[in-house]
Formats: sequence, C-alpha cells, structure tokens
Amino acid sequence: MVVSPAGFDGSLSQRQRRRLTRRPSDRAIVAALAITGLIAASMQTLVIPIIPELPRLLDTTSNDASWVLTSTLLAAAIGTPITGRLGDMFGKRRIALALLLILFAGSVVCALSDTLVPLIVGRSLQGIGLGVIALGISILRDVLHPKRLASAVALVSATLGVGGAVGLPLSAVVAETLDWHYLFWLAALLSAIAVVLVLLIVPVSTLRTAGRFDYLGALGLAIGLTGILLAVSKGAEWGWSSLPVIGLLAGGVVVLLLWGLWELRVRDALVDLVVAVRRPVLMTNLASIAVGFAYMVTAAALPQLLESPTGTGVGLGQSLLVASLCLAPNGLVMFFMSPVAARLSTARGPRTSLILGGVIIALGYVVAVFLMTEVWHAVLIATIIGFGIGFAYAAMPTLIMNAVPATETAAANSLNSVMRTLGSTVAAAAVGVVLSSNEVVSQGVGVPTAAAFQWCFIMAAGVALAGVTVSFFIPRRTEQYDTASIPVQA
Repeated sequence: MVVSPAGFDGSLSQRQRRRLTRRPSDRAIVAALAITGLIAASMQTLVIPIIPELPRLLDTTSNDASWVLTSTLLAAAIGTPITGRLGDMFGKRRIALALLLILFAGSVVCALSDTLVPLIVGRSLQGIGLGVIALGISILRDVLHPKRLASAVALVSATLGVGGAVGLPLSAVVAETLDWHYLFWLAALLSAIAVVLVLLIVPVSTLRTAGRFDYLGALGLAIGLTGILLAVSKGAEWGWSSLPVIGLLAGGVVVLLLWGLWELRVRDALVDLVVAVRRPVLMTNLASIAVGFAYMVTAAALPQLLESPTGTGVGLGQSLLVASLCLAPNGLVMFFMSPVAARLSTARGPRTSLILGGVIIALGYVVAVFLMTEVWHAVLIATIIGFGIGFAYAAMPTLIMNAVPATETAAANSLNSVMRTLGSTVAAAAVGVVLSSNEVVSQGVGVPTAAAFQWCFIMAAGVALAGVTVSFFIPRRTEQYDTASIPVQA
C-alpha cells in the first residue's frame, strides 16, 4: 500500500492556495533562505571560544567535554539525509520549519544547562537543525525561475562559510564579556528569527513525493555513519589501533554495505542509489569530500598557528578574538564572490566553477607552505582559500540538482552535504594527528613545529588537486531535469 505524504491526496488546502497567490518576491525568498542558512551555519562554531573552559565550567574532563563538538557533528551527518528525504515527501518548507524549531529547542536546552549531559543533548538537537541548510538550497529549485537559480544557489551556499566566519568572532566577544550561557540565548533568538522568516516569506512546497518512509534504511544509515564518523573523530584520542576505533570503523563499513544492498531492493529507498552512482552525481560527491577536507584544514590549522606562543619561533601569539577576525575573510570572500561564481557557472557550466575552485584552493595551500610567519600571511591564506571554496560551493548543489529529478532534490543535496561533512571530519582528524606528532615544548606545553603546519598545507593541496582530477570526470553536458519552479508551473 502506498501512503500519500502528510496523509492526504497531495492537493493543497484553500489556505495554501491563497498563500501562493500572494507569493513574495524572489529576492525576499532568497534573502530569507540565505539568512536562515547563515544562522544555522553559525551554530557550528558557536562553542569553539569556550571549549578550553568547558572542563572547568561543567566540572568534567577535557575528553568528555569534547563531546560537545562531536555530538553536533554526528547529529548533523545522520540527520541531514533523513530530513532531506522527509522534505521531498512531506514538503521542504514544512520540514525546514520543524528543523528550525528543533534548533531553537536545542539552543534553549543548552542555555539552561550547567552540566555536561544536557549540553550534549542540546548540541545534538542543534546538529539535527543544521539540515535546514541543504533543505534551503533545495527549496530554491522549487520556487525560483531557472534563470535565477544559479545565483540564488551560489548565495545560499556561501552562507556555509559566512556563518562560521561571522559566528566565531561574535561568539568570542560574547564569551569574553558575558556569561557563556548568553551564547545559547543568542542562538535561540536567531533561531526564532529564522522561523519567522521562513513562515512568512518562503512559499508552501507544492512538489511532494508519494511513498513510504524507509525507516530501516534511515536506521542503517544512522548506525553506519555513526560508526565511521565516531572512529575518525575520536581516533587520535582513543588510539587508531585501539579495539573501539577499529571495531567502529569496520562495523560502520559493514553496516553501510548492507544498507546499500537494502536500498537497492526497497521500493521507496531513503537514498536512490541508482541515481547516486550516476557519473555526474558520484563524481560531484567525491569532489565534495575533497572540498570539505580542504575547507576544514583552514579552520583546524590556522587558528593554532595564530594562537600558538611566539617563543618557539612558529606561533604568532594572537588571542582567540584576533585569530577569529583573521579567518573572517575566508567566509566573507565566499559571500561576495557568489555572484561571480554564479555567472561563471551559467556561462561555462558549474563543472568549470568547481574545477577553478579546486585549483585556487590548491594554490592557496602552496602559498601557505612558504608564507606562515606573519599575521597578514594567515589573512592572505584564508582569503585565497575563501575564493576557491566560494567557487566550489556555488557549483556543487547546481551540479547535483541538474543531475537528479526534482522529486529527489532535497535527498540528493543532503547526501552531498554528508559527503562534505565526511571530508571535514577526516581533515580534522588528519590535522590533529600531524600537529600532535610534531611538537616542541614551550613553557611546558606542546606546540606544533613549522614542519607540522607545512605538512598540513601540503596534504590539503594534494587533496584539493585530487578533487580537481575527479571533477574532470564530471560530464560537460548531462541530462538536465526540469525544475519544479512555481513561476513556470501550469
């Protein structure tokens, strides 16, 4: 028996029909989704300024306090593909609103927390809410005219970097001047603003996919991703050769293999693997892993370079706030370059934009190998990498949407988001291993050597070039599916 989404025949109510006749302008819709993406993305860096103080604030150990970050990562990676599928079935706007309410609830839980467990619960809820970014990009395909789609996707995609770049110094200021709980009250306020924007401006989703929700597929994907991501993110802490890490990694791989067999057999799969293995989609997702890796190396290595003491001749001795401001150009460049990236994608195709972005990223890290002794060097590196990430982020959702049916937009974009998360997770682990294994002692504290930072940058350049190589295998022209744009529907 096929169950219609939302439990009805798929037609719109009279209230929804009236809403469509009063449809806001395209600019208002894009602005609302961009602001929503900016708010959600800022949650990723929200707690970074207080991480060193969490063991004292929560009366816990440093290892246990690290779950405040890890829980958000796991929840986002697991929840994003599931909520993407729910968006395709029950309406992207409806699920986006649900995710923003979850984000708000998680922020309130964190704001009221004084111990570790409630804070982890709240951060996990915030991680689930991050799925709204992929849904926002998918909504654009449903509500905009195809001619305006590329520029809108580039702008909303840029909020992934802008949110972190703007959120980090803002969080640093709040953490240094106010009680840490205000960080989460601020997050709750911003989440409430996002709810209002989506509720008042974003049109009702008219395109929905009938069928059953794949509960077993969702469970299998959650278990498999948890095993792999937990092993990668905790490998350095638990030991890469330890039984828990090996068991989690091997178990996660086995579960995902079984999950793939199930998805190929089930009628209403959580992820359509037949579409996912098509060359345009598969190559774009592989390139996304490389881009996510390259982006995270900047976020993981440059702050340590900037904040390390100067006594070793390597660190630049800056405060967290100054380091955050030095990285801000990374995200701001992504935002201001989004129109350029969109025009390039329109004129030459998103494949060209993705390749150019990867080349710029690789060049940026090559420059970093030789320029890392002054504060302005770090600003220059962050700016160059921001240019490259901006071109790549603008291209990837467009490549995905061109290669999948409109009924699978949210699920496909969400899977692409998971691929970026996987790349970022591997990068964070790799940078941690390289920096911790090449240290000198300064005032009783281990500080990474210059060679350690250089190896991180060389590694990032190599991965970026690997992503460029993969991008060349994306077809220049693919069978493009029509959008589900409201302005061109009968």
